[in-house]
Amino acid sequence: MRESLIRFVVVGCAFLALAASPAIGQTAGQPKAAEPPPSLFDDVVDVRVVNIEAVVTDKKGERVKGLGPADFSLMVDGKEVPVQYFTEIQDRQAVAPPAGGEVSGLPSLDPGGAVATSYLVFIDEFFSVPVDRDVVLRSLKAQLFRLGPEDSMAVVAFDGRRVSLLSRWTGSQKALAQALDQAIGRNGQGLQRLAELNSFTTLRQTLMDGTGRQERLSLEELDYASSLAEQLERSVAAAANAMRGAASPPGRKVMLLLTGGWPFSVAQYVVRDRMRQPVNRDLPTGEELYGGLVDTANRLGYTIYPVDVKGIQGSGVSARSNSFPVPEDYIREQEIHTALQHVALETGGRALLDADRAASLERAESDTRSYYWLGFTPEWKGNDQRHDIRLRVLRPGLEVRSRESFLDLSRKAEVGLQVESSMLFGPPPGSPRMMVKLEEPVRRGRSEMELPVTLGIPVAGFTPLQVDGRYVADLVLHVFALDDQGRRSEIPAVPIRVATQEAPSEDRYVPYSTRLLLRRTGQHLVLAVFDPVSGRISTAQIDMAPPGKEEKRGELRLR
Repeated sequence: MRESLIRFVVVGCAFLALAASPAIGQTAGQPKAAEPPPSLFDDVVDVRVVNIEAVVTDKKGERVKGLGPADFSLMVDGKEVPVQYFTEIQDRQAVAPPAGGEVSGLPSLDPGGAVATSYLVFIDEFFSVPVDRDVVLRSLKAQLFRLGPEDSMAVVAFDGRRVSLLSRWTGSQKALAQALDQAIGRNGQGLQRLAELNSFTTLRQTLMDGTGRQERLSLEELDYASSLAEQLERSVAAAANAMRGAASPPGRKVMLLLTGGWPFSVAQYVVRDRMRQPVNRDLPTGEELYGGLVDTANRLGYTIYPVDVKGIQGSGVSARSNSFPVPEDYIREQEIHTALQHVALETGGRALLDADRAASLERAESDTRSYYWLGFTPEWKGNDQRHDIRLRVLRPGLEVRSRESFLDLSRKAEVGLQVESSMLFGPPPGSPRMMVKLEEPVRRGRSEMELPVTLGIPVAGFTPLQVDGRYVADLVLHVFALDDQGRRSEIPAVPIRVATQEAPSEDRYVPYSTRLLLRRTGQHLVLAVFDPVSGRISTAQIDMAPPGKEEKRGELRLR
């Protein structure tokens, strides 16, 4: 991974008295703060139950009906746990359990009731070649008639920097068709990714010295692999954030993940040689690249159906050639398929490859018409531990497909995810607006700048507690940077203590000053203050330019 855009945070003077003015003033020439835009979606997810959607087939691949909870064995980390609720779904209808097959605990769905399916369509524009992406989108539009009366769909697109909402949850085929038409008209950056790949391939061929296979990556290979890994991390994180921002839609939750070409092993994708097994600890493994996406899906109950829209394929002069691929290009194609199959396997879905890409909604709808819906409530500890799930069918000759893990997310990790989601979607619903004042950035060295920042933290965004006769709040400041190339930073966290002798008023703001040492380039900053007591988060977003670009300096956006 490349160097963080934020090297470190230097904490300045924190004012412990509550501000008397309702807001911090703006620097000269800055526009008036706008009202915060509406949230991308309308709810916040609170996960208590782990859902398991299980597809059971016989030796011929046919769906098996009529099973009860006693026909399943559920193991978590190798230990059997009871199924707390159970429902069979046949052709979108909940089926009454067989005699003696009822389970105690959480209620099952009403027998005979229709079960909705909610489809979240994520369009990866960062890797997708528009002509390939549009084939999938047009086929998806043509298949909208497959949505049932209870079903809904939301459509989002990621361009490498932001996630754009093209359609909120709706069952209107007309509105969804308009959203997909809008998606077809948008730019895609897959040709740029192809140009990067071809440029690297040409350079690699030029520098080959005939010394044979090297165990380690060359400098040229490592540079391209690091850049590709960074781009993949950005797109994968956006897909995970889309699920987190999509609230809790009704019924079965499905993500149609339209990817433009995400390889599993970045190193193997770069070397294109099965005889070489390059190992580099600076590059993420496939499990690391896609772990966050898988964990998010399994925690929120999404089944992922990845769709390969063939945004990265081949090398050489023509990336659109229909000739039979050379072995090296075949290896790259297999790496892409492996990534999509891994995500599908871990979440209980299916990878839609080759001809299936033009029938994505049809395949997903058919696969989710009939299944078993099981659930249990683990003992949540908030320790960021991943737990293995193994679901078996006790009757011989039957196979089951379901999700294979869940993540017990810590509060600290959840806050980090909220900050990332704020960067992509805007603040969570009901978040108080935080004010911000920028001072003149100062050059530091050849490639860095120091940015003085003063925040106005809204009292409505935290709950002070009485300690030794004073009102005290221990808050945490998170900073997230996205540069003008779309590269993201890590998220430093800085503790802030606010204290006053008198009970604070919720219409006031607390000023807090700090200095950020940043790479000297255009930056989009997200600053978020989290209150562990109330769980509230206050955010502000800033677009700024480095020293020397007067026409853009001081641009301010508040959310």
